[in-house]
Amino acid sequence: MDAQSASTDLTGKLLIAMPGMGDPRFAHSVVYLCAHSDEGAMGLIVNKPSGDVSMTMLLDQLSIEPSADMSGQQVHFGGPVEMGRGFVLHSPDYESVMTTLEVDPDIHMTATLDVLEDIARGQGPRERLMMLGYAGWGAGQLEAELAENGWLVCDASPDLVFRTSDDGKWQAALATLGVSALTLSSEGGRA
Repeated sequence: MDAQSASTDLTGKLLIAMPGMGDPRFAHSVVYLCAHSDEGAMGLIVNKPSGDVSMTMLLDQLSIEPSADMSGQQVHFGGPVEMGRGFVLHSPDYESVMTTLEVDPDIHMTATLDVLEDIARGQGPRERLMMLGYAGWGAGQLEAELAENGWLVCDASPDLVFRTSDDGKWQAALATLGVSALTLSSEGGRA
């Protein structure tokens, strides 16, 4: 296999949308990659709270009666694919009785209803982001977008994913690479 056909597994990394990203749904997005292989990629946008849905509303729609205070808890826009499907990105202190995916040692993902029931009871993960929808790429699609300078890639950390404000995540992710948002241009180029 030559170097061109061998892909690098970016599972557990963050994608940082570059200015000039053609799709406005991804403008200034930071996407946590939950899976990446030769067959495609799946990720969750971690810095776009949904203006339409709160955690209280979501639990009410699912007929889950919260015993813990859910006020002020956001639901995020995870991406434009399957907007009715929910995902919880969370700290490793929680494991679903159904299925929890360990994306990396510090960040796990659960996409089953039991995690929401446990959160509503105050027994869910200590740190979490609730998402509706996800970002998906077919085979070779993400690699093409990376080659066209659509995204930068950086390491993910619980601080960046869970503890940085949504408004600050894009600039904080850039800063991990030593890049300032002020130096970025919407015009891509090659040296």
